[in-house]
Amino acid sequence: MPKAVWNDLVIAESDDTVLVEGNHYFPRATLREDVLRGSDTHTVCPWKGTASYYTLEHEGHRSADAVWYYPEPKPDAEMVRDRVAFWKDVTVVD
Repeated sequence: MPKAVWNDLVIAESDDTVLVEGNHYFPRATLREDVLRGSDTHTVCPWKGTASYYTLEHEGHRSADAVWYYPEPKPDAEMVRDRVAFWKDVTVVD
């Protein structure tokens, strides 16, 4: 089962991930709320739409904008609705 690991902490785990462009998108409900901080960062993907981000914080560790999601994905990207993906120092392992 895929797990998202950050600083030896499992922050999401699910056997219901969607693989898009090499990234596992986890159901949003599987993401630990206690490590999330809001972010004002947004980026635009031509086919998925506008991405929003979360920063991770836990026990003095911080990873800015390490989690992204598409609140209103474009029609061709509906498979990522209500899902999150990770980068930077988050590792996804099976």
